[in-house]
Amino acid sequence: MPAKYGAGATVAQNRRARFDYHIEDTVEAGMVLTGTEVKSLRANSASLGESYAGPKDGAIYLINAHIPEYQQAGIKMNHEPRRPRKLLLHKREQERLMGQVRRGGYTLVPIRIYFNGRGIAKCELGLAKGKKQHDKRQTQRDRDWQRQKSRLMRNSDL
Repeated sequence: MPAKYGAGATVAQNRRARFDYHIEDTVEAGMVLTGTEVKSLRANSASLGESYAGPKDGAIYLINAHIPEYQQAGIKMNHEPRRPRKLLLHKREQERLMGQVRRGGYTLVPIRIYFNGRGIAKCELGLAKGKKQHDKRQTQRDRDWQRQKSRLMRNSDL
């Protein structure tokens, strides 16, 4: 079980990402954060529900991710909850991702925010293609079948 404040602790997860998209590749990116944002993340409060990543000023930014204000900080010290946050990637990796987005109809979807082994906040991005409605229904059927199968296996042991 990951530690609450330490390494490997997942802060926020975008559960709809794997339902709405075919994730073909994942990339770990650093984030440029202020002090109150890091403290708020360490308190396990963030939301990636409606967020996405996209280009802005020659870099990739995490847009519309909600990191709430840190309650113990003063009014002047706090950050804006939904501000765009710059993602730190190697130049070659950034160019590869943006090329895929421009050419192949891919989308950059944030999958989760977590703290790595050194306690640094990271964002896992997925290079994704949108699912069609029938793919989503098939995913739901598969999920239901797995749940039903596990129930049958559990009950057959008793």
